[in-house]
Amino acid sequence: MIQVNDNERKDSLGINDLEIIQNKDYFCFGIDSVLLANFVESKSSKNVIVDLCSGSGVISVIISAKKSYDKIISVELQNEMFDILQRNVSLNNLSDSIYAIKNDIKNISEIRKKIEEITKKDKVDIIVCNPPYKVVGTGSKNENEVKYIARHEAKCTLEDIFKTSSSLLKSKGKLYLVHKPERIVDLLAISRKYNLEAKTIRFVNPTEASKPSIVLIEYVKDGKNECKILPPLIEYRKNKNGELEYTDEIHKIYNA
Repeated sequence: MIQVNDNERKDSLGINDLEIIQNKDYFCFGIDSVLLANFVESKSSKNVIVDLCSGSGVISVIISAKKSYDKIISVELQNEMFDILQRNVSLNNLSDSIYAIKNDIKNISEIRKKIEEITKKDKVDIIVCNPPYKVVGTGSKNENEVKYIARHEAKCTLEDIFKTSSSLLKSKGKLYLVHKPERIVDLLAISRKYNLEAKTIRFVNPTEASKPSIVLIEYVKDGKNECKILPPLIEYRKNKNGELEYTDEIHKIYNA
């Protein structure tokens, strides 16, 4: 029996029978994590996937449900979130395919060494990351340090994400990232410094009439300078009673 503490809850992902333990006092996952996991495309179950800034491990768990990958490596820095990550792997009986690493993503050589121990490879095929969105100094500083680090670039900046991803990925390997649309210039400019070319971009709008709330980007290491902009993904529509409900595409993602 996997322990669930008094300040925690166990939520159904609505995908297969997957469940996630979350601490209400820490950062809880949102639809951005679910959409990012669904955005990942991998043709082979033999691909090695690394989930940076893994948090509770929700992205790793969802990706594992799409295809039976041999190796998914989840990297998380914070002790509190790493504990939850490990329990979520066990909760969903995924200990044979998801490997949790506690480390700072800036420690590239240490992470590479662990990846080599697990996979016998020195480069990976795919990296996925739902990073902190807020620049330090913006917004209000939450008193909860765990939540603050998850939301702000206090321990992990966009530059750190791109530098580490470029170092770990093989040539033509892919990075999948979710972020805020207002950071789009940084998301394109900084990535090029590390030979990561944006190849596919999709904005996510809460409704057809609203502006985008998040953006999903696929990068290719050493890719050519051609980029495809997909039609926006709409989260909600009004039903015949005028109430908001998930669109067919969102329902399909959750029922996959």
